[in-house]
Amino acid sequence: MRAEDNALLTQTGPGTPMGDLFRRYWLPILLAEELPEADCPPVRVKLLSEPLIAFRDSDDKLGLIGEFCAHRGVSLWFGRNEEGGIRCPYHGWKYNVKGECVEVPSEPAESGFCSKVKLKSYPLIAAGGILWAYLGPPELQPPAPNYEWTQVPHVQRFNTKRLQYNNYLQAMEGGIDSSHVSFLHSGELNSDPLHRSTQGAQYQRDRAPKFEIVESSGGLYIGARRNAGPGEYYWRVTQWMFPMFSMVPPYGDNPLNGHAWVPIDDENCFAWTFTYHPTRPLSEDELTAMRSGKGIHTQFIPGTFRPLLSKENDYKIDRDAQKAGLYYSGVRGIAMQDASLQESMGAVQDRTHENLVSTDNAIIMARHRLKKAALALAKSGETPPGLEPESHFVRSASFLLPVDEAFHEARREALLAHQGISHTSI
Repeated sequence: MRAEDNALLTQTGPGTPMGDLFRRYWLPILLAEELPEADCPPVRVKLLSEPLIAFRDSDDKLGLIGEFCAHRGVSLWFGRNEEGGIRCPYHGWKYNVKGECVEVPSEPAESGFCSKVKLKSYPLIAAGGILWAYLGPPELQPPAPNYEWTQVPHVQRFNTKRLQYNNYLQAMEGGIDSSHVSFLHSGELNSDPLHRSTQGAQYQRDRAPKFEIVESSGGLYIGARRNAGPGEYYWRVTQWMFPMFSMVPPYGDNPLNGHAWVPIDDENCFAWTFTYHPTRPLSEDELTAMRSGKGIHTQFIPGTFRPLLSKENDYKIDRDAQKAGLYYSGVRGIAMQDASLQESMGAVQDRTHENLVSTDNAIIMARHRLKKAALALAKSGETPPGLEPESHFVRSASFLLPVDEAFHEARREALLAHQGISHTSI
């Protein structure tokens, strides 16, 4: 990759082509429980390199506004959330959920000074136990998120987010790279309670998958096929959706999983994981497993979104477990196996030195579609893909097919979400 293309794809701050593209989508930024009630403490949010404050006012309205008071730049995270707004504790300037200054105690009301002061503000909505932000032009605000995990009852879903210390792109690329599962996660295919004892986990012993990538209206269908027996392939189909969502193919009747990698800035991101079942509540065993870091979730330092395993403690790599094959890389847990290697590439991977092969076709195609969409938006204002609610309502799937059938034609319905109907899985 050319250095200028690497910069284009990885830089998402204000005024960058990729930043403008990201700002056209609803982005998950907070778990709903981070703002649990009216007048609760505000939360710092850094999104696409913009420092912001999220809060619920006295009327339970959600606000997402610039972090710093317009007076002398104090962080409003220290502010008092009361009486319909955030009040700066330094000199009492107060702002509502629209970022409008509604009170400057030192100035007479008749002066009209307040009407001249406004912080930036963005829409913030709740869907599926998550708070979503839109940072784009108000007149182009798209419909609310319609991903299947946002539509099921709360007892059927489990959401987490974790800090990851690298650019969003290398994390996202790891999420759509199905070939690494047969190596990096091979230990978990036999031991993790949300993977083991499924037929699909056994098929993934084939370490030489073949990829077929098909464009969808909102992104890509990423089909990875492995030999399953005479005349059959085992297919695992990942959905990649603009600009950084994916859905992981399922195992048996275990829940479905989705990801989002949301840029904090150009060197850090939040890795979101959405686990849900379309037709039943998640069991206590499943919830216990996920809370303890099984599946594709992880454990955190209490009171934070920082994983227990980190660069600072070398992810507590266990060389004996690595040698014995319990954990292929020696790092415990699927989520941190991915994060450890992605963070090892540096804050922003230098793609000018990489050597891609055929199993990287999904990554190549995703990069191509992102670059094309960002440049088309920058040059002509062309509407980006994946804004339509119907393009969100899709599923990943795993299944067997005769070797002469195209996965995206033979199992088209399996790749669409159908309310009240279970997913297609092996």
